[in-house]
Amino acid sequence: MSGTAINVLYFAQVAELTGTRLETWPLAEPVTGADWLVQLESRYPQLAPAKRLKLAVNQFHVKPSAIINPGDEVAVFEPVTGG
Repeated sequence: MSGTAINVLYFAQVAELTGTRLETWPLAEPVTGADWLVQLESRYPQLAPAKRLKLAVNQFHVKPSAIINPGDEVAVFEPVTGG
């Protein structure tokens, strides 16, 4: 993968809603997780509200304020609830 994209992995319900488990997403410059989730919701309106989704960057769970850089791997999944 080049330094102008990220690999995005989708899990469980998110994968079902997007219709894919893996895609390459163009990303030319760093962006916060929160800002990227806005882009994700724009591409996949069925994920709304995307801000509820959780992210892992390079296999580490991150907060929405974390920076996503070109070349990163980003995993997207539903929040897990106990019960």
